[in-house]
Amino acid sequence: MAALTSTSPLAGFQRLTIKIGSALLVDARTGKLRAEWLNSLAADIAALKAEGTEVLIVSSGAISLGRRILGLTARNLPLDQIQAAASVGQIALSQAWRDALAEHDVITGQILLTPNITEERRHFINARSTIGTLLALGAVPIINENDSVATSEIRYGDNDRLSARVAAMISSDCLILLSDVDGLYDAPPDTNANANHLPLVKAITPEIEAMAGGAASHLSRGGMTTKIEAGKIATQSGTSMIIAKGTEPHPISAIANGARHTLFTARQSPAAARKRWILGTLDVAGKIHIDAGAAQALARGKSLLPIGVTKVSGDFSRGDAVSIVAPDGTEVARGLAGMNREEADLAKGKQSKVISTMFGELSRTELVHADNLVLLAAGTQTDE
Repeated sequence: MAALTSTSPLAGFQRLTIKIGSALLVDARTGKLRAEWLNSLAADIAALKAEGTEVLIVSSGAISLGRRILGLTARNLPLDQIQAAASVGQIALSQAWRDALAEHDVITGQILLTPNITEERRHFINARSTIGTLLALGAVPIINENDSVATSEIRYGDNDRLSARVAAMISSDCLILLSDVDGLYDAPPDTNANANHLPLVKAITPEIEAMAGGAASHLSRGGMTTKIEAGKIATQSGTSMIIAKGTEPHPISAIANGARHTLFTARQSPAAARKRWILGTLDVAGKIHIDAGAAQALARGKSLLPIGVTKVSGDFSRGDAVSIVAPDGTEVARGLAGMNREEADLAKGKQSKVISTMFGELSRTELVHADNLVLLAAGTQTDE
């Protein structure tokens, strides 16, 4: 893939989440992996990484691959056989991704998610931290819903929405949904010759939602309806979204070079959306009082370390929202706690190396990490 130019649709995006549907990865006739196509996509991903772009993959295909391996030919499978197929197919899928990207010296890491991971704060913090660490180390996380243990009542139901939640969770700049269609039309293009392609959607209105159709393939659980729902999740969280055709080789390179697609623009930046979520959505469970040195460090964009903490109050767990209070009683920041109340109380005023001996060398020593912290405007007073 050639270097991204300033006019490329992907220019300016530093963190991309790419969702791959089952129908792209698995040949519908044979049930086998489309290895050559996957290899071309791997080349695109390696080229993006060479440009300095972080890439995360949300990949379907485990159930489809597992069906063939287990010889399950029925169109509609009961839940226990779906789970069995997912269990077998996930091994084949992860191996395929590992081998394809290893050809370009790209390391992969596998993460299986269930709905509670992105909906419960403490699980959310753990998953976000793991994915962020993999990206920082140069690896490409490969994510899928954990179909082998999910039930029909709690599963996401499709990887379009899963990919949107993951993209929002990790503050992705853009989510790319690769599909068998090249974007959104104002009518079904396969039945209406006068259907118009929409290259840009600035807001998902009821009229836009009405344009969505149903699923087209028994290999996937998604359709345009779920893609529009994914777009609502993504754009409201500060992530732009692209729907593009991915059936041909080098689908990301094609988008970069101007292939037809639909871009759904984000309503705000990922950072602004995350700030709004921390400030406006989460109830404050406790207070962290800090000294002047810690307040100055926060103003410079640093994490809150226990050594600068003078007092802890409230009843909070790891992942809960906490208020951070300066010596004069001013609330200077809010953030997500990296320790529970008891741990924070024990750690306050101590250096990181001491905390490591208390909680273990691999324990995180920040009380509130900079990624999970929002500075407030001066002058906000808190009640003692």
